[in-house]
Amino acid sequence: MKDGLDAEQALPAAPACDQRVLHRLSLATGPTPEGADAVEGVGVVVDVETTGLDHDTDEVIELAARRFTYDADHIITRIDKPHVWRQEPGIPLSELVIKKTGLTDDVLKGCSIDCAEAARIIASADIRIAHNAKFDRPFVDSLLPQIAGLSWACSISDIGWSEFGFESANLSWVLGQVGYFHDPHRAVADVDATIQILRHEVQPGRTALSILMERASQDGWTVRAFGSAFGTKDRLKARGYSWDPDRRVWWKEVRDREGEEAWLAEKVYRAPFRSTATMADFERTDWRSRYAR
Repeated sequence: MKDGLDAEQALPAAPACDQRVLHRLSLATGPTPEGADAVEGVGVVVDVETTGLDHDTDEVIELAARRFTYDADHIITRIDKPHVWRQEPGIPLSELVIKKTGLTDDVLKGCSIDCAEAARIIASADIRIAHNAKFDRPFVDSLLPQIAGLSWACSISDIGWSEFGFESANLSWVLGQVGYFHDPHRAVADVDATIQILRHEVQPGRTALSILMERASQDGWTVRAFGSAFGTKDRLKARGYSWDPDRRVWWKEVRDREGEEAWLAEKVYRAPFRSTATMADFERTDWRSRYAR
């Protein structure tokens, strides 16, 4: 290199201390130090642990919910106490579930979810939020049919963390990026983690909750790619479509119908792909129907 310096010598010296400190998350019940006094609305974060991933055959074994209030700028101003209920399933837990959740058959023996109390608390909020509502909401609707049809939002899909510099929407990852860590895969811990990331300011003057509420309140479309050829499944999956085994169709929800129609016409329904339909089915959704089955 010029002046006889090799590549290593030319690099700037590394700082003496270059590290990030993460704090164990512990949410106190009561007022937060942020936001205004006036209450604009009430949210509740909900999370479930289950015996598996199948909404038809698997059961809820743990349900957690925690309410909070927010002001006109969607800053969380008060956090309620956590609520946790457990349920003994009809079958023994698999080793995978035990390892993932820390719950055991002995811990759950004799436990029963107070569905009336759970429904009252979850229904008392203006909006229900889950980190991956597509998974949690169908289990909650099935367990508590008396609250089906209420508004829901997703702290993954309704925020879009990649737009704000986050490499992953995984709950533990996002929480770590905002300076905290928790014990994942327990319902109440994941609820608290979700509340904490909703408090985070993703843009100057805008919390993640603000972004979520704005986007969740907008109408969207459930797209079902009926008649798509087998050879297009990988590109559908890569674009975020999920397989519905009951309807035997790839589907997803979008807010931009025009853009999705254009993509499908080019990537799925052009003649060379031998699809058996000319276009996907679009069904309008809102935050009352979104993420439901």
